[in-house]
Amino acid sequence: MTSANTNTKHTPLMANYARADLAFKSGAGAWLIAEDDTRYLDCASGIGVTNLGHAHPHLVQALTTQAEKLWHVSNLYRIPEQTHLAGMLASRAGAGLDSVFFCNSGVEAVEGAVKIARRAQYSKSQKNPRHTIICFDGAFHGRTLAMLAATDRPDFREGFGPMPSGFQHLPFGNMNALRQVLLDDASSPTPKIAAIMYEAAQGEGGGRALPPQFLEDTRKLADETDTLLIADEVQIGMGRSGKLFSYQHTDITPDIVAIAKGLGGGFPIGAVITRSRHAQHMTPGSHGSTFGGNPLAMRAATAVLEVMDETFLADVRTRIKQFWQSMEALAKKHSAIRHIQGLGFLLAVVLDEGLPASQVIASMRDKKVLTVAAANNSIRFLPPLVITSEELRLAVATLDAALTETTPA
Repeated sequence: MTSANTNTKHTPLMANYARADLAFKSGAGAWLIAEDDTRYLDCASGIGVTNLGHAHPHLVQALTTQAEKLWHVSNLYRIPEQTHLAGMLASRAGAGLDSVFFCNSGVEAVEGAVKIARRAQYSKSQKNPRHTIICFDGAFHGRTLAMLAATDRPDFREGFGPMPSGFQHLPFGNMNALRQVLLDDASSPTPKIAAIMYEAAQGEGGGRALPPQFLEDTRKLADETDTLLIADEVQIGMGRSGKLFSYQHTDITPDIVAIAKGLGGGFPIGAVITRSRHAQHMTPGSHGSTFGGNPLAMRAATAVLEVMDETFLADVRTRIKQFWQSMEALAKKHSAIRHIQGLGFLLAVVLDEGLPASQVIASMRDKKVLTVAAANNSIRFLPPLVITSEELRLAVATLDAALTETTPA
């Protein structure tokens, strides 16, 4: 089997990635084509980025046309493409989410969401502003220094301390703990909690999903305690849950939404969507981005949204259901599978500790299907939303064969 990192030749690249010795020259739909013309079924989507697959014709045409016109002008000037895309996002995000900021990545979007929450709370009480952000065990919100503090992965923080203050982690999905902390804080003479930030399904955290009732109760609790609710939709958003935004499976609307990854279909872009009453405090000079919202990125994201209409998403939900049924049947066949968890096309296969997920992932790669690891010894499936039912059956069959091959006798 191919090891996780077999390329030992020196290169000028920094060694902060454990890369497989595999490179691709092109792609089409759910498939990647390697340098030697071998085809690989891509069930990783560039870690949840290429939601419309590779070389989608509508995206190719949109970017080609825009590239011949204008790439970058900066936010010193009005960019009409931003206004158009912001309107599209606001119209589909939900009632009250009507103000958009554009950036370049998921971590910028999440950090922007935190800044908006803190700034909104600061506007209410500049003498004792609320600033603490409640996060959850297993969270992953990015790798800037601030978001490392929000991320619950001590190994990611090693050697980068001290961590910024203002983040507090609570047990994942524990409403009693959340309620106690928020009510105690709200009754204090100087409340400190500004917002609750959650992932509806944890990507790096191994696919754990929050039940709709937890989110609905959290929304009520946030309203009771004057706390803002931030949805980190960077990985689960843009159709991956079967809805454009995962909170649309519930009856809630967050105060602030961070999106990226699938928004550009592979082109770097992030965005924060919030309510005007919070956005109004982000006055000129309070935040910015040199590249954020450039015409190329705006056209890429506009093209993605043009494809992801309700008819498209309804078809995605049908294939999600088929995929989960097949995976749950496979779990009954293999004792090495502890359980299946996640949401939509963010599905994690959690394995018994006796079978390292890395071995199964390597076996699947040898069999020409690509997946990605996650916490708690799990294999994350993040297929492009355009993957066919036949291709999903191939992915499940390949996992079946890899488990049979790697499971200890």
